Amino acid sequence: MTDRKSTRRTFLQTVGAMGVGSMVAAMAPFVNAADKHSTKNSDPKTVPKRPFGKTGVDVPILSLGGVLRTSDQMVFRMAFKMGVTYWDTADSYGWGKNEKAIGKYFARSPNDRKKVFLVTKAATSDPTKLSQKLNVSLQKMNTPYVDMYFVHYVKNVKDELTAEVKAWAEKAKAEGKIRFFGFSAHKNMENSMLAASKLGWIDGIMMSYNYRLIVKDEMKRAVDACVKAGIGLTAMKTQAAFSANFYASIGSETDNALKMTESFMKKGYTAKQAKLKAVWENPNISSICSAMPNLTILEANAAAAMNKAEFSAHDKHLLDQYAHQTAPGYCAGCADICESAVDYSVPISDILRYSMYNCSYGDRETASALFHTLPLDIKTNLLKTDFSDAENRCPQKMRIGKVLKTALEDLA
Repeated sequence: MTDRKSTRRTFLQTVGAMGVGSMVAAMAPFVNAADKHSTKNSDPKTVPKRPFGKTGVDVPILSLGGVLRTSDQMVFRMAFKMGVTYWDTADSYGWGKNEKAIGKYFARSPNDRKKVFLVTKAATSDPTKLSQKLNVSLQKMNTPYVDMYFVHYVKNVKDELTAEVKAWAEKAKAEGKIRFFGFSAHKNMENSMLAASKLGWIDGIMMSYNYRLIVKDEMKRAVDACVKAGIGLTAMKTQAAFSANFYASIGSETDNALKMTESFMKKGYTAKQAKLKAVWENPNISSICSAMPNLTILEANAAAAMNKAEFSAHDKHLLDQYAHQTAPGYCAGCADICESAVDYSVPISDILRYSMYNCSYGDRETASALFHTLPLDIKTNLLKTDFSDAENRCPQKMRIGKVLKTALEDLA
């Protein structure tokens, strides 16, 4: 009998030897079951589009996430050529360098600006600061307007998206500085989405949404409510990455993980591409925002968007099995559940997200910088808190205490 580890090594070496070029070439365009009713693509060599809520605008189903810097102009150029013309950024991404990189591209290719659906964000709901930050962003990006402006990382819609913010958004629209307005949400997404659906003036939402969250009833209700309200939805964190290094082996060393990868590769896409396709199966998700720091990842993601191989019920079952098996490695962002179970103030969900940036994205710089923005007493609270009740309540059954203390050691 062939050794299982040897088989795995051989298989993964074969996958690596394929290369993105071969993978892209093997993918002929099609429209899958969900896309037949909602996806538009007049050019089979570019990423298809979907309507963005009530805006009347069609956007590519793949969005270029804001990780690029001024030296990465080739990625911008190729993204534009592939039809990845929904570009997402924020004033804080790359410490402001991503907006400058976009500005450099528009300075060189000004005619491309009207063909790009441009989104930026600011982590404030203060109208005065929103004006200041928007003006700085417009200057950096060499553009008189953005297509969508987000309040970044909304935690409580009622407290943050006030009547004053609504008035500010209407004024900014009237001035021609923004076309649409919305927000992004990393935790308690479902509550924020449901609350926003009742406001009547939110154009778009970007939220964590992936194969792990798709099946949750709370998320299904939140998506349905937003669709009825005409809110355009952009999915982020679609790979559902692990929050700690000691969970990483769960994702690659099991029989189910190997079987899943083999099954997907037979259809012409990788496990990572399959996770994107699982999200696109929902026609109400207008786009996926993905960090694509190089041409290799850009080509792979664009290939997945144009891949016409059916995503079957068996594929979904494989992902469901994988999600269940690896649940303890993933924070689902339901912070109200765990954070209310501890005696001291600890932003559990936030720290787990920072740990994910470090462990799964390999971006310790960003993770550490975000960790150091937390109040000074958080570190003390973290060390003296008993997380056993939080762990018992966690739907994912995460070892919260161990992950948080490891994050403290890694990022402090």
